[in-house]
Amino acid sequence: CQVIVHDVNELTEKLFPIVEAMQKHFSAGSGTYYSDSIFFLSVAMHRIMPKEITRIIQVDLDLKYKTNIRELFDEFDKFPEGAVIGIAREMQPVYRHTFWQYRRENPQTKVGEPPPDGLPGFNSGVLLLNLEAMRQSKLYNQLLEPTMVQKLTEKYHFKGHLGDQDFFTMVGMEHPELFHVLDCTWNRQLCTWWRDHGYNDVFDQYFQCEGEVRIYHGNCNTPIPED
Repeated sequence: CQVIVHDVNELTEKLFPIVEAMQKHFSAGSGTYYSDSIFFLSVAMHRIMPKEITRIIQVDLDLKYKTNIRELFDEFDKFPEGAVIGIAREMQPVYRHTFWQYRRENPQTKVGEPPPDGLPGFNSGVLLLNLEAMRQSKLYNQLLEPTMVQKLTEKYHFKGHLGDQDFFTMVGMEHPELFHVLDCTWNRQLCTWWRDHGYNDVFDQYFQCEGEVRIYHGNCNTPIPED
């Protein structure tokens, strides 16, 4: 087993020029903070990691594993043609909220609607990055260009604060074919913040998750169930 430790400052230095343009759309606070770039690491991982690294699983720290993470690697084999990233759906109506203006202008849209037929957005707590596919995807790399980011944020009236998760969500509205959607049991989010902030009537449509949980995600400091 080989462990390689990466220097955060070095990574940020490489990241900043690639993600600087998108930070103003998907960062908390105002302006573009150099240090915020690290929240966009997954977006440009294929440009930073050595070519011999072809697949990476990136995970948040607030997770509890109920199964061997090796099983998660099997999901790479399920990627459809053209998909570059494996990611689970967001389990709260956060993007129903974020896309309110687009939804008002497009009453028939699936954007921000709950599963199974809607597009609730993504949660980046568990990410499968097929770096090789990301490098080879002309479409994905075009979407990193500042002009494309600007075009999409204008189309969707999008202003977020969750970093890479916002970028993947917005791109997923436009190009769902770039993503392999992981089952909710691989990223069983526990945060219920939006239930008490105006969305109680629809909350459970987003929050429900059938099946045996493989990874719990205690997002927004939510306690994770004891065994």
